[in-house]
Amino acid sequence: MTPEEISRLPYRPNVGVTLINPEGLIFAGRRIDSNAPAWQMPQGGIDKGESAETAALRELEEETGVVPSLVQYLARTDDPVRYDLPPELLGKIWKGKYRGQEQDWFLYRFTGSDAQVNIATDHPEFAEWRWIGAAEMLDAIVPFKRPVYEAVIAAFRPWLAS
Repeated sequence: MTPEEISRLPYRPNVGVTLINPEGLIFAGRRIDSNAPAWQMPQGGIDKGESAETAALRELEEETGVVPSLVQYLARTDDPVRYDLPPELLGKIWKGKYRGQEQDWFLYRFTGSDAQVNIATDHPEFAEWRWIGAAEMLDAIVPFKRPVYEAVIAAFRPWLAS
C-alpha cells in the first residue's frame, strides 16, 4: 500500500479496558497468538449499534471471564486514542480495511477474587495473566501500541500503582 492509500483508510472503532485490583495493579494478559511475550490489557471492537461502555464490559467478560457485577466504573479517557498499524501488519489484520484503531478506554476496579478471572473463555485471547504496575505494563506492550498505553496510563494515573 502506498502512503496515500493508507491515509485514506479509516480507524477501526475499538475500546480498551484498564482493569485494576484494589492495590492499583493492572490486569495484563499475554496474547495467545504471539510467539513473542506480547502482554496487553483487554480490548476489542465495538459492534454495530453498541455503545462504547457496553462494548468495554462485553470485551472484558469475553477475554477475562470478569462479569460486570465484579467491576466498579472509575473513569473513561476524555478523548479516543489512536494508533496506526506498523507497515508489516497493514493488509494482514482486519482484511486491510483499517489503518489502525481508535480506542475509547475505560478504567474499572475489580471487586472480585482472582479465582473469578477465567481466561479460558470460548475464544481465548490470553495464554496467561497477572497483575502488574504501570511501569511494567509500559515495558510489556508491543512497541507500536506504547504511545496509546502511555496516554491511557497518564489519564488514569491517580488510580494506578507504579
